[in-house]
Amino acid sequence: MKKVIYLFLMICVLVITGVQEVNAQQKKIEPNWKSIDSRAVPSWFEDAKLGIFIHWGPYSVPAWSPKGTYSEWYQYWLQSKSLFGNGNFSGTEVYDHHVKTYGPHFSYYNFGEQFTARDFDAEKWAKLFQDAGAKYMMITSKHHDGFTLWPSETSNKTWGFPWNAKDVGANRDLLKELELAVKQTEVKFGTYYSLYEWFNPLWKKDKEKFALEHMHPQFKDLVENYKPDLIWSDGDWDMSAEKWRSPELLAWLFNESAVGDKVVINDRWGDGIRFKHGGYFTTEYQSELDGSRPWEECRGIGFSFGYNTNEDAWDYASERTLIYLLLNVVSNGGNLLLDIGPDAEGNIPPIMQDRLLAIGDWLKVNGEAIYGTRKWERACQWSEHGKKDWKPEGTHYLPADYILKQTIDPEPGYGVREIFFTKKDKDLFAIVPTWPKDTLEIRDLELRSEAEITLLGTDIKIHYEQQGKNLILKVPYLTADELPSKYAYSFKIKNALK
Repeated sequence: MKKVIYLFLMICVLVITGVQEVNAQQKKIEPNWKSIDSRAVPSWFEDAKLGIFIHWGPYSVPAWSPKGTYSEWYQYWLQSKSLFGNGNFSGTEVYDHHVKTYGPHFSYYNFGEQFTARDFDAEKWAKLFQDAGAKYMMITSKHHDGFTLWPSETSNKTWGFPWNAKDVGANRDLLKELELAVKQTEVKFGTYYSLYEWFNPLWKKDKEKFALEHMHPQFKDLVENYKPDLIWSDGDWDMSAEKWRSPELLAWLFNESAVGDKVVINDRWGDGIRFKHGGYFTTEYQSELDGSRPWEECRGIGFSFGYNTNEDAWDYASERTLIYLLLNVVSNGGNLLLDIGPDAEGNIPPIMQDRLLAIGDWLKVNGEAIYGTRKWERACQWSEHGKKDWKPEGTHYLPADYILKQTIDPEPGYGVREIFFTKKDKDLFAIVPTWPKDTLEIRDLELRSEAEITLLGTDIKIHYEQQGKNLILKVPYLTADELPSKYAYSFKIKNALK
């Protein structure tokens, strides 16, 4: 009898093992875009809605570039004497500033020693991200200047001198400190990683050799030692994905790395790949995508991603603007990745902290209408009259305050977004940028009899009536002190959808 039981158990083990092997084979990602694209973006990412971007490195020492440009590109602006893509500048502004401030013989690489991070407190950063209502964060583990926030032997080897935060300047593994602190919270830990490096000697000599002998091993070191929940690739545009060997690298990431079953990636893996392949799609200082695939809009609170002392208070988006930006992105099925730029000592500028905390306060009241939601059949309700295509003239990017022109401050002849919509299961959320007077009309919405409407942040039940195909909400009068939040207000329509 024991032999029979033993044989039965062995057969069960073999069957289970076989099934597991079949499942493993089914899940294996091949090094081609069809296979990579078949891997679904983990649902937690679509649920998250708000992330915090952090640009921090040696460029945080000079922390300067002309308004309307990226200060994290300081080295490129300096050494090329060019501000490409913007006809408002002569191109030598950063070079002229550098010579005047530091002298003609002061190398960019000296900023590595001055990048001290002496005030950096990873736990304070992590708490701020959580208090802001962010569900994930993204730190520049390495930007295009090649400087790493972790002790990268690969970096030192190809540069020919120490070029990382553990060996110069801070003399700390800044990335590990932040990883450990963030993973003590509910915020997901993400790393931005630049594929290319402007002036790396190996890159300048042989780009494809750089990809295989520098980028690939460095990328694997980052993944295995810091286990990011997200990877935000960038600096991809100088070579095709085939020359970067991105499909092979991503197959390794998903099949063999320590985070293969959970990691989220973006779409910047080679020239021509963006908006076509990879993970979620990434826009930058744009408006919105159609929501057919998970996507994310990234932008700074000011314009620059890195800290820029040349920006003034009025160059930073207001609390109201940032909340409306979040609404516009989320109603279109996306996430907002909002950037902050700490200084070289590791201090997050107070104006940036204030903006993040204001968003967090709003989300404490209205988060149910944001987190875990998806795009409804229409992202918003426009006013019945006026054009819907307002955009600023004379700029190559979309400034944050465009959303004010599309909501509360329209130009003559243009309409406004009266209501933003999100949905969750059978519930519909109607979020208004201004408090309605007496009634709120939602056009082309017919409710079922079991529907119920409430105002988030209160116990107020909203009475309504159906007028043909339109729904009329009877909005109570509330004083400014009685309103549950600032700037925008969320009506939950329970059981509105089939």
